[in-house]
Amino acid sequence: MSGHSKWSTIKHKKGAADQKRGAIFTKLAKAVTVAAQNGGADPETNFTLRLAVDKARAANMPKDNIERAIQRGVGGDKSDALDDVVYEGYGPGGVAVMVEATTDNRNRTAGQVRSVFTKHGSSLGESGTVAWQFNRRGTIAVPAAGIDPDELVMAAIDAGALDVEPDDEYVTVYTEVADFQKVKQALEAAGYDAGDAELAMVPAVLMALDPGKQLQVLKFIEVLEDQDDVDQVWTNAEISDEVAEQYAQS
Repeated sequence: MSGHSKWSTIKHKKGAADQKRGAIFTKLAKAVTVAAQNGGADPETNFTLRLAVDKARAANMPKDNIERAIQRGVGGDKSDALDDVVYEGYGPGGVAVMVEATTDNRNRTAGQVRSVFTKHGSSLGESGTVAWQFNRRGTIAVPAAGIDPDELVMAAIDAGALDVEPDDEYVTVYTEVADFQKVKQALEAAGYDAGDAELAMVPAVLMALDPGKQLQVLKFIEVLEDQDDVDQVWTNAEISDEVAEQYAQS
């Protein structure tokens, strides 16, 4: 399983969304605001907004909160404008790391991210430091329970998916960015739960680490994602099922 989908599974098991619901709502609201700010307030014509709204609903964010976030994005007050920023560097064991954040203060966010890297013996680099090791892909994680994985694989490939990665808990579908919306809609039309979908930075090659370093990477990712402005963290670390289970139970 790729690093980012393994981390998503760990978060589900740890119950992080329930334990930190307020912080999750804040981050989801930012995503909705930026999507509306960049593409308009109609989810039917703004696919990025639709994805953000779907995630907010899946986390049980109140409808009023979602509407306020959309209105903030299209309200025209430039002082409230949010920016998407990306940081790159090397984490524990030398793994490549990409950090996606949404902020109204780039200096504050850069300082927070740099501090986490430093405290974990890691190094933040310049733009382009590790981006070449990742590909931008659409990812759709379909719950494996109650479905025939082979049928899902065929449906995804027929819809234009690049690759499909079955796992005990999720079947992850990968697409080109241009085909993301088409494949997601095709899976939904076929009756699959395609709500857990996003654009991700998928590593071209995974980096093997010993179990101790794997645990350090997982802790590093968790601390980064706990930062208020950080949305997602991507890494090329290969995480074993055993280490993932150990960390999920910690």
